[in-house]
Amino acid sequence: MKTVFGVDFRIGAALTGLLLAAALMGVFFAPRGYNDMDAARRFMPPGREYFFGTDNFGRDIFSRIITGARYTLAVALLTVAGSAFLGAALGLFSGYYGGIFDEVLMRAMDVLNSFPGILLALVMVALLDTGEPALVTALILLFTPGFVRVVRSGTLQYRSRDFVRAAELQGCSAPRLLFVHILPNLLPPLFSAIVLGLGNAILAEATMSYLGLGIQPPLPSWGRMLAESQNYLFNAPWCALVPGIMIMLTVSGFHFLGEGIRRAAAGES
Repeated sequence: MKTVFGVDFRIGAALTGLLLAAALMGVFFAPRGYNDMDAARRFMPPGREYFFGTDNFGRDIFSRIITGARYTLAVALLTVAGSAFLGAALGLFSGYYGGIFDEVLMRAMDVLNSFPGILLALVMVALLDTGEPALVTALILLFTPGFVRVVRSGTLQYRSRDFVRAAELQGCSAPRLLFVHILPNLLPPLFSAIVLGLGNAILAEATMSYLGLGIQPPLPSWGRMLAESQNYLFNAPWCALVPGIMIMLTVSGFHFLGEGIRRAAAGES
């Protein structure tokens, strides 16, 4: 059956393509240094010389936005890759073997989910110290329960299927059953969860950076740019509007893309 991607997928692909283009531009084509300051050019409005204007230090907001896209995307990718790998492994073994391991694991996931996500991340970053490694570690633990539930649910669904039983009777080892026979059938919902997780990770990183516990200066971060510009909303609104709009478009793009993938995998229009 032909897979048809709907409007939500196309909108998501366009918006996430914008993020990737900004990240690549930040590597090769940034017009100015992201931390170059010029006191004589503070709060210049958007125009031909400075596409998105300048901030309170005279820094080019456009250069900071496209450079920050690279770091924001890197944190999101590391977060989702780590949490998806850990969650998929735990979900597979939990759903296949069940028993006491399944009970203990799911109660631990319930405990993690019982805390507000950002509060839990704040506590973990405060304990681990600020910076990118601590931020990624905290977000991996925060996002892992969602992937555990997705993979465990699918494993419970497939472990009693005929093709799995037939492989067991042929003497297949448990790892082969899990990673060759069961996991490939879980890839569509898992991939959709990964794409949605990227949007949530970007939003979480922006929130943590806004609170001063995410990406640290002098590296640019969209969340920190929002925090630094909140005192200039009336005399230089572009300083806050540009990173805020970028966060909104990026998160919306990944959610549209993930929902489009889920609908296509389910055969919905």
